[in-house]
Amino acid sequence: MSSTQDSTLKTSLPAFLECHFTWGLDKNDIDLTDLLNRLEEDLNLNTESKARIAQTCRNMGFVKFLLGSNTEALSYFERSVELTKSHGNDCDKLLVVVYGDLAWLYYHMGNFAECKSYLNKLSEINEKYPTVPYAEVLGEKGWTFLKFSRKYYERAKECFKKALELEPDEGEWNAGLAIVLYRTENFFQNSADSTIVDQLRRAVATNPDDDVLKVLLGLRLVRHKEYSEAESLVEQALESSPEHPHVIRYVGMFFRNQGSVDRSIDLLKRALEKVSNSAFIHHQLGLCYKKKIKGAESYHEIKQAREQCIYHLKMAIELKPNFITAMTHLALQYGENQDMSRAEEMFQNAFHKATEINDNYQSVLMYYAKFQETCLRWESAAIKNYITCLKINPKQFEGKKSAEHLERIAKKRIWNNAMDGEAFGILGIVYKEKGEKQKAIECFETALSFVHNEDYLRDLCELRNSLQ
Repeated sequence: MSSTQDSTLKTSLPAFLECHFTWGLDKNDIDLTDLLNRLEEDLNLNTESKARIAQTCRNMGFVKFLLGSNTEALSYFERSVELTKSHGNDCDKLLVVVYGDLAWLYYHMGNFAECKSYLNKLSEINEKYPTVPYAEVLGEKGWTFLKFSRKYYERAKECFKKALELEPDEGEWNAGLAIVLYRTENFFQNSADSTIVDQLRRAVATNPDDDVLKVLLGLRLVRHKEYSEAESLVEQALESSPEHPHVIRYVGMFFRNQGSVDRSIDLLKRALEKVSNSAFIHHQLGLCYKKKIKGAESYHEIKQAREQCIYHLKMAIELKPNFITAMTHLALQYGENQDMSRAEEMFQNAFHKATEINDNYQSVLMYYAKFQETCLRWESAAIKNYITCLKINPKQFEGKKSAEHLERIAKKRIWNNAMDGEAFGILGIVYKEKGEKQKAIECFETALSFVHNEDYLRDLCELRNSLQ
């Protein structure tokens, strides 16, 4: 093929293709090591339908391409075609994504004849089904965004919603929307405003054999204090899928949240026997042992629990190097174990990772402030970081927790000294960020009557004036 034909072919590729190569999947947004582990785990479990396995093969093919292994990528894409065709004659729409992937892969491999062949196959499908977009493509796009990076969750949500507009009763798209809502819905959202429970119910109704969805619904119902139904769903799921590691790990989370830590540990260790490379399970075990530390009655019990906690958190990070939440939890454990240098080093690593991938910075800042307050006893530094964390996003979980910490510190100081102007200033900032304007003004006015530092007085005046 001439260079002119090559250029023409490349220009035509994105024009009518919907596939991994055209969905804006940025390598820098993806933890490829962790994603590869999770995809291999899905393929090795053999608990999914042929459709899900075919989809996993397509994802794996694209990951192999990103890692520079075109031959392996081709093998996975071809396996996906075989699995998809086993659905029967009415599978053309399901082949759109993988045919697009193959066209792009062959183009990158320099095999323009094969690339053109797959473009022709896609044209035939488009002639057969001219109404686009296809729900099947929107759904797979949603699952891909959901699987590849949390940065793509909003895009996943939109894809599932569009797919459901075309096919409202399709179980796959209902399940996808339920999972992405579960992962993104504000922790503090009131049940009256919540859509996740309704969507999870619909997902369970359209996927009655999916025990993972039942446990997720149970976990969310507990937050809304619907304990009886939650426990019933979790017991059903465990009875139906006693060896399914995804079910077991979420059931383990459920029992930990309910205070049954030892039962949770037993379940999670069972799951770990089947998927030893799961960063998620190691992290959950770390959280279980963290809870055991709090309930321990002797130094020996604390020491044992902390050793296990640190071990599992370290394993989680080893398996998933960008696991920032596990880093902050491990850093705090080092701090509580009086290993301040390792704690500081881990926090700095977490800050670096959060900045590098532009994610989770607010969370790291909150935990670092907690470390400064509780381990280093640097209250002034902790206050500064809690305030910065609060201002990043007052409505996020970390923002709300920072507000709680600041209120506690300020009120304790005021109880000890009713003329502590700085403490009233802290309260003013908290109320200002929470949108409680009048309370904020009153606190700033009180603070101004007690503070004598000129720079701080000027700052307080600016804050007060901004609300008037």
